[in-house]
Amino acid sequence: MARAASKSGGAKPRKTTATRGRRGKALPDADTLLKYYREMLLIRRFEERAGQMYGMGLIGGFCHLYIGQEAVVVGMQSALDERDSVITGYRDHGHMLACGMDSRGVMAELTGRRDGYSKGKGGSMHMFSREKRFFGGHGIVGAQVALGGGLAFASRYREDGGVALTYFGDGASNQGQVAETMNMASLWQLPLIFVIENNKYGMGTAVTRSSAGEELFKRGAAYGIPGEKVDGMNVLTVAERAAEAVAHVRENGPMVLEMETYRYRGHSMSDPAKYRSRDEVNKMREERDPIETLRDLILKEKVADAEGIKQIDADVRAIVADAAEFAQQSPEPEPEELYTEILIEA
Repeated sequence: MARAASKSGGAKPRKTTATRGRRGKALPDADTLLKYYREMLLIRRFEERAGQMYGMGLIGGFCHLYIGQEAVVVGMQSALDERDSVITGYRDHGHMLACGMDSRGVMAELTGRRDGYSKGKGGSMHMFSREKRFFGGHGIVGAQVALGGGLAFASRYREDGGVALTYFGDGASNQGQVAETMNMASLWQLPLIFVIENNKYGMGTAVTRSSAGEELFKRGAAYGIPGEKVDGMNVLTVAERAAEAVAHVRENGPMVLEMETYRYRGHSMSDPAKYRSRDEVNKMREERDPIETLRDLILKEKVADAEGIKQIDADVRAIVADAAEFAQQSPEPEPEELYTEILIEA
């Protein structure tokens, strides 16, 4: 992760016991468990601060928070290497951080500052990092899926062994370009993973009201693309399935993974989320929160003690506070920036 916590702080990992995980496999080692915990916690705390700064008027435009869905991107990214590419929609801050983009640069872009990843001109939905192979951040619902197909095509054309992940939501799964991309990905056996983040609501419409077939992982079946439903609230389950899927796709072509997850906040910062009850949200928080689930496991397996967990939280809060301070100190773009990077002559 970018701007990682101080090496001198944080929990000291201990060896895990021989507890068995999903499908009878042993748990990851202590370092991996703590890494997952830090990364999910960084996304959570970063998004909480972004929400606060939006309320203070420091972030303009649209802002879609990822709170509750952290296990999906952290688990999926754990299976990738430097050959692989990532693209997603507008709920994208968590993906940026999980890809290793610097928290300072992400927050500076959210606040429209010159030191942001798109020099303050892209905002929440449109920032990129070629270095980290993160290709956005896209505001048009479902449009990133076709672009993800292009990334996968590029990897196959270059024969570089790369896999492309294209993340999209349950609402976007009904868009026509998703079906078109599945058709072409199957025809050309592209190394593409369709990651459907099914958080149960497309804006304010429940998936039960918008999708005739609720088993979204079967959307690729008509094109011969295998699919699977995954518990997207458990980072260990996601990471395990991600590793299997990436290995499959590198050799055999596309796959669909439907991540069953849940967002705690509204669709965007302007959404009061009155279409669902407070009890529904609280029940998910209390029973299936991905960060608390992993925290409990870490304590149970004596990977870290309560003081170690507190130190991780303190380190993460310091990173987020630093990012917020950096963003507010960064200058705004010059007016001339409106006319730069809008045309490339080839």
